[in-house]
Amino acid sequence: MDRNQADKAHRKSASPRAGNSAADAGSRQAESAIITRVFTQVQEIPCEAWNALLARQPVPTPFMRHEYLAALEASGSATLETGWQPCFITLWEGDELVAACPLYAKNHSSGEYVFDWAWARAYAEHGLEYYPKAVIAVPFTPVPGSRLLARDAPLRALLAQTVRRWVQAQDGWSSVHALFTEDADLAACRADDWMQRGGVQFHWHNRAAQGQRALRDFDDFLAQLQQEKRKKIRQERRKVAEAGVTFRALHGAQITPADWDFFYGCYSRTYYEHGNPPYLSRDFFARMGARMAAHWLLFIAERDGQPMAASLIALDSAAAVAAAAAAAGAPGDGPQGVAYGRYWGALERVDCLHFEACYYQPIAWCIANGIARFEGGAQGEHKMARALLPTPTASAHWIAHPAFADAVDRFLAREGTGVQAYLEELHAHSPLRAPAPAPLNPA
Repeated sequence: MDRNQADKAHRKSASPRAGNSAADAGSRQAESAIITRVFTQVQEIPCEAWNALLARQPVPTPFMRHEYLAALEASGSATLETGWQPCFITLWEGDELVAACPLYAKNHSSGEYVFDWAWARAYAEHGLEYYPKAVIAVPFTPVPGSRLLARDAPLRALLAQTVRRWVQAQDGWSSVHALFTEDADLAACRADDWMQRGGVQFHWHNRAAQGQRALRDFDDFLAQLQQEKRKKIRQERRKVAEAGVTFRALHGAQITPADWDFFYGCYSRTYYEHGNPPYLSRDFFARMGARMAAHWLLFIAERDGQPMAASLIALDSAAAVAAAAAAAGAPGDGPQGVAYGRYWGALERVDCLHFEACYYQPIAWCIANGIARFEGGAQGEHKMARALLPTPTASAHWIAHPAFADAVDRFLAREGTGVQAYLEELHAHSPLRAPAPAPLNPA
């Protein structure tokens, strides 16, 4: 889609059929100076402009970088053929990119991790088509972060309105869904009458149970846990060690093409063992190694000198800097940055190897390198026993059909009550030791 076609698409969608009229009226003056352009290839958007806008956001993750999104497309992983048609919505003030989001048209709900299959079935049962729909998301990546990139809050609100209008103008599109968003995105969507949906993930934080100091080492980490949890983790680590398994941690340029090849064999095997082809191609990871090397950390498990498993961790910019500083012997003043557990696989079966490769090795590395947080990925109550604590996540949804929108709104209200109760129950079973009682002051 060229620029003239995109501008025409914006003019076509400028008269919405429904929405928040007060919010629309409040944005007219600002909108008059803004041009909307829709791109069907992310490579058409200037990389420097996109990344500069991302850097200004409240929660900029590496998965929203231009290089990451472009690699998904260029490698054939997220394209029209795989059911992810890019329709990136951008707002321009003159030649300046002032707002943007990664929007995809979809004919399925795979690779999203915010599940709406029941909504699609309900549409079908009433003789309606749920697909195509639109998602604002990073394909195959359930990592919370900024999705509506904007120079300021009014432009973020305008972007949410523009997306909703554009989706309304498409023939037969049922809905739009902003997945794994953060608070600023949610505020913009709520102002435009989008519905909110909650979820739960499990994240580890680099701080001691008593106070807020950073952890010194893995033993310090264990000391904050209840005795039963400490004992279980030590048993699990002992099983892996007694099986003769050791680990190498490789960061950035230390990861060679041969290492990427080995990792991909492990990664793809995990998917095939579950009866599915892998979402990401080998070419995608080649592009990561070439253009985003500093954002990747690879653990390779070896036995008898031979690699036999791998775990891949992503790092945000602050974590990448912290890791480089630690490697140079110049650690920072305190924990900073985020590591993200992404993919793993093994060529041999060893009891508890998954826990060691995906949790204990990354946590120990984060402590040693001054990383503030480790996000363990989607789902999994078993992560709580490893001190990854429950953390709420959120998405926002707009549905065109009024009756279905009302039904989904009622469903989300009931589901939200359940999610909140689930969070409270999880917090009541924290693996952390109870804080010591405060000393009594003498009378």
